[in-house]
Amino acid sequence: MKDVFIVPHTLNSYQNFLAFVFAVEEINKNPHLLPNVSLGYEFHNFLYSHWKTLESSLTLLTGQNGTLNYSCRRKSTAVAALTETSWAASSQVSTLLELYRFPQVTFGSFDPALRDSGQFPSLYQAAPKDTSLALGMASLMLQFRWTWVGLIITEGHRGFRFLSDVRAEMDRSRVCVAFVKVVSSAFTSYFFRPKQHDIITRETSPANVVIIYYDTEGLNDINYLIGQSLVTWKVWVTNSQWRADVGGRNFILDLFHGTLIFSNHHEEISGFKTFVQAVSPFKYPEDTYLTMYWFQNFRCSFSDLDCALQDCAPNASLARLPVNRFDPEMSDESYNTYNAVYAVAHALHEMLLQQAQGPPIGSGESSVFSPWRLHLFLRNIQFNSPAGEPMNLDDDKKPDAVYDILNFWNFPDGLRLKIKLGTFTPHGPHSQQLSLSVEMIEWVTGIPEVPKSVCSESCNPGFRKTPQEGKAACCFDCTPCPENEIANATDMEQCVECPDHQYANTQRNHCLQKSVTFLDYQAPMGKALAGTALSFTVLTAAVLGLFVKHQHTPIVKANNRALSYTLLISLTCCFLCSLLFIGRKT
Repeated sequence: MKDVFIVPHTLNSYQNFLAFVFAVEEINKNPHLLPNVSLGYEFHNFLYSHWKTLESSLTLLTGQNGTLNYSCRRKSTAVAALTETSWAASSQVSTLLELYRFPQVTFGSFDPALRDSGQFPSLYQAAPKDTSLALGMASLMLQFRWTWVGLIITEGHRGFRFLSDVRAEMDRSRVCVAFVKVVSSAFTSYFFRPKQHDIITRETSPANVVIIYYDTEGLNDINYLIGQSLVTWKVWVTNSQWRADVGGRNFILDLFHGTLIFSNHHEEISGFKTFVQAVSPFKYPEDTYLTMYWFQNFRCSFSDLDCALQDCAPNASLARLPVNRFDPEMSDESYNTYNAVYAVAHALHEMLLQQAQGPPIGSGESSVFSPWRLHLFLRNIQFNSPAGEPMNLDDDKKPDAVYDILNFWNFPDGLRLKIKLGTFTPHGPHSQQLSLSVEMIEWVTGIPEVPKSVCSESCNPGFRKTPQEGKAACCFDCTPCPENEIANATDMEQCVECPDHQYANTQRNHCLQKSVTFLDYQAPMGKALAGTALSFTVLTAAVLGLFVKHQHTPIVKANNRALSYTLLISLTCCFLCSLLFIGRKT
């Protein structure tokens, strides 16, 4: 009943082991790092069982199972533990190791929950900060104008933290979440497996772009669930923990061809490919996993005498295998493993150097010491990795990770290439954070151009967006603008009324100037009417002059002189007023 769930060893974790061994051998050959000291190692497989995790930790500390406060070790002394365990296992291991103040360095993806120095004072993380992943993915959505995006996350605190972060970034970028699917961990599914795993249903199918947050701690087989649903024509955007199925059984329809991957940027480690090429079970006979893998891939047989490998294919090498069998490119976790070994080595080097310069501690062997002394140096260690990148284990001093954006090519089937398209730099100017070569992207098989992923098509000029009741802001109807109002841009939320001297055209996307009709003085009718008005004005003025000249005569007096003056002046003004209706008015 101790091992309720057993997980087989995978090639991905085995590459971490190869990076670990490569770093140890490289340090032992370096005359400037730990001179006259040889690093060794023990390998403990932390299965997904709480009992096995604690049992392996006890074996590491005491040299045997189930015994506390007593060590069966004599000459060999472990200085630190490098782990790739999940948060739950890390907390268990760290609690036990903290009793002895035993240093623990994790090389899995960065976990903010492990930053608590009060709860995990003996734990250090080699991975760079992963806090800008949500911002990078939201920026990619804006780059291609994808506003209707699905989310698939793995169950666990890291998955839920990413869900919270990516939703906040998408809201700021006005990108809507089409659906959220939480995939249970392998352990939960083992006991409470539902009858069916519908990752993509009728509800989720309209979203052509889906973000997958893959967390290795649950060993979720999201690829298998998507393959079971036969989901095609989707653009998958994921993090570096996502890995293609190396067996090839889920790639009949090239479901993941064109996947966009956010991977932590790191320089190439010179010599690693050469090391992988030279790895063989004959060089490392104690590696039983490598022996079985050699047997399966190079047509070997076992001798009846001592079960040794024989009759293998000539020039057998991991580097000669196709990428779907073994990928020689160093993954993010393998790179973190490599740096974690160097971090412990540099801290150990500084500690031994300080001891050598100080007074002698005792008469015992200088190589035997208490691991807790290493903490001071692990916390303050700063060095450049062999690839030239600055490294430290202080979470507060670590910069945000720079991401390489990779394009997964799997056509023809089995190609499994990851092509770098660009980078995302979170600490750069906002307009320069994302750098991408769009012309290099291989989209989903059968789609030659950038696919669309929207809930509603854009409203053309002349229409305004009307929200659909009970749905996300990205889902809307397009309503024509009212009379004398326009919308001169795409996806306008409100129409704009035209000024008084303008009117809206029939398409409701532009205001036109109102036409002005007037009687010009240069026109024949304008000349005739103006001449007539002036003639009558002159005539009336002449009559008024006569009345004024002969105002004392009996005939003028008899015609009511005051009334005649008033009528003649009024007529003169009336004739002149007609000129106001001729010519353009300003």
